[in-house]
Amino acid sequence: MQKKWVAGGVVAAAMVLGGAALLGVLAARKGDAAAPASAQTSAGDDSRPEVALQFTRSEVVRPALARMAAVVEFSGPLVAPQTATVRAKAGGTLLALPVSEGSRVSAGQTLGHIELAELGSRVAERSALLESARAAFVQAERTHAGNERLAAQQFISGNALDGSRAALDTARANLAAAQASLDATRLGLRDGRLVAPIAGIVARRHVLPGEKVSPEQQVLTIVDLARLELAGTVGTHEVSRLRPGLPVQVRVEGLGEPVSGRVARIAPAAEPGTRAIGVTIELANPGERLRAGQFALARAELADEVERLTLPVSAVGGASGQAHVWLIEDGRLARRAVTLGRRDERLGRVEVLQGLTPAATVLAARFDNLRDGASATVVAAGSAAMAGAAASSPLQR
Repeated sequence: MQKKWVAGGVVAAAMVLGGAALLGVLAARKGDAAAPASAQTSAGDDSRPEVALQFTRSEVVRPALARMAAVVEFSGPLVAPQTATVRAKAGGTLLALPVSEGSRVSAGQTLGHIELAELGSRVAERSALLESARAAFVQAERTHAGNERLAAQQFISGNALDGSRAALDTARANLAAAQASLDATRLGLRDGRLVAPIAGIVARRHVLPGEKVSPEQQVLTIVDLARLELAGTVGTHEVSRLRPGLPVQVRVEGLGEPVSGRVARIAPAAEPGTRAIGVTIELANPGERLRAGQFALARAELADEVERLTLPVSAVGGASGQAHVWLIEDGRLARRAVTLGRRDERLGRVEVLQGLTPAATVLAARFDNLRDGASATVVAAGSAAMAGAAASSPLQR
C-alpha cells in the first residue's frame, strides 16, 4: 500500500512542483523514508513559474515607410449656376402659361402671355395723337411756305416770317414726340409676352393662368442642369493645398459611383466671424443624372512628397491625444505612448510622428488583459496554437 501511495504522489508532484519535488518523489520510490528538504519546501509553495505570452508572426508588425496622400473633404448641396427667373415686365392678367415644372424649354421660346388691355388703349390714344401732330405739322409747313413767297414779294414783314418758321419747328417737334410715345407704348405691348432667356428645365412655376401679376413679379424659374456646382468651405490651414483646376472626387447621394469634378473657384478671403474659406467645385452633368439640391461630399487627394513612418490603424489604441501601442522588447511587453499624424482610411494606416523606431516590434491588433512588463515572445503559428491549448488563462482578443 505504501508503494502505491508513493507512486500516486510522484505523478501529482511532477505536474505541480517541478524538478525539485520530482527528486524527492524519486527518492521515496527507492525506499528512502526521509524526502529531501528542498522537495518539502517546494511542496508547500503554491506559486507557479511565469508563462510567456506567445504571438504569431501575423500578430506583430514593424513600422513601415509609406507615402500618405493628404485628404481635404467638404460637403454641401449641389446648385445650378445657370438659373434664370422669368419676370413680368408689365402688370396685367396672365392669360396663358402652357409650361409646368419639368418642362424643357429653349432660349427665346414664348412661355406665356399677359393681357395688357390698358396698354392697348394707350396705343390707340398715342396713334391718334400722332396723326394729330402729323396734320399740325403739314399745316404749319404749308403756312410757312406761303409766308416765304409773300416775304419774297415784300407783302409781309420779316417778323411774320420768323413766327411761321417757329410754328413749323414746334409742329415738327410735336410730331417726333408723338411718334416716340407711340413706339414706347408698343414696346410695352411686347412685354406681355413671356420669353425664356436660357435653355433648360422649368424648376418652378410661381403663378397660374388667370392671376393678376405686377411688374417684376416672378413667373417662372428655369434651370440649366448641364453644369452643376458644389459650394463648400474649408479651413484656413487647408486652403493653401488647393488650387483652381485640381481634380476631385464627389460622392452624391443616390449614386453608387463617385463623379469627377474640379476646383473652379477659391474665395479670396475667409467668411466673417469664421476661419473658413469658400471653395466651389464644378461638375459636368451631360446626362443630367444629377439634380440641383442633392447633397454631395467632395474629396480632394493631394500627393505626398515625403515618406512617413506608418502603422496599421488596428495597432493603435486609445484616443487621438492619448494614443498608444504595445511593443515586444527584450522578451517583455511594453506600453508605449505615440504621437500620430496623417491618417489614410483607404489604406488603413496612420502616421507615427513620435514614440517608435523602424525596428520596433508592435502588436498588430488590440488585445485584452495585457500587462506592461509581462513576458512575451513571437513564435510560429503552429507552436502558438499548441501553447494556447495548454495555457490555463488564455489571452482574449
